Amino acid sequence: MSAKNRIKVTSIDTLTPLVGKKFKLHNKEIGIFLTEEGSIHAIQNRCPHKDGPLSEGTMSGDYVFCPLHDQKIDLNSGLVQALDEGCVEVFRTEVQDGDVYVWV
Repeated sequence: MSAKNRIKVTSIDTLTPLVGKKFKLHNKEIGIFLTEEGSIHAIQNRCPHKDGPLSEGTMSGDYVFCPLHDQKIDLNSGLVQALDEGCVEVFRTEVQDGDVYVWV
């Protein structure tokens, strides 16, 4: 397993609850999501089914729905919810002094 690096991505005040934001880190496209409760999630930004940009999807709680075909993905585990299947990579996040970091 390769070592992961903590990378500053943005500041928390640039994020809007329930609106995803896309970033490119180490040749990986990542979607960052802020829930209404204030939790920050980072996942691979491409749906495993039709490659839809998840940062453009609709959020509900700790889930994002693919904008292409409504596949529901858990932001905590990356698992696509039944009746569909699949998984996206999940990245550890951290907020320090108002800055958002992602471990890639």
